[in-house]
Amino acid sequence: MALYSDKVMDHFMNPRNVGQIENADGIGEVGNARCGDIMKIFLKIDDNGIIEDVKFNTFGCASAIASSSMATEMIKGQPVDKALELTNKAVVEALDGLPAIKIHCSVLAEEAVKAAVKDYYDKNGIEYDPEQFKENSCDHCAV
Repeated sequence: MALYSDKVMDHFMNPRNVGQIENADGIGEVGNARCGDIMKIFLKIDDNGIIEDVKFNTFGCASAIASSSMATEMIKGQPVDKALELTNKAVVEALDGLPAIKIHCSVLAEEAVKAAVKDYYDKNGIEYDPEQFKENSCDHCAV
């Protein structure tokens, strides 16, 4: 059995939405130097609260890049509040699975999206429940 699904390999070899957005409405950066994966998500949000563009820069393994690519595809064109519903489980399912040791990559993708949304809310004075933005620890990455 292959370590990675065809979808993981496709999003790793041909990542979607790579890059930066100048003057992004929201930017989220998450990661842990111990596990080596760092993700940065950029959001451009229109006046109706729809994510009209999303880009990412990820330093990490195939799973991290594929998770970032898939997460951006899943939230592009969606309302901001819908992006907050993105879960790492949904990213894993959309990629047709990840090896157990690489699940943290999908968690980082979820957290990067949430961090970018939080940044957008903060910049625009939009109230939110801080519990929505609690970070997970990356204890499993301990070296």
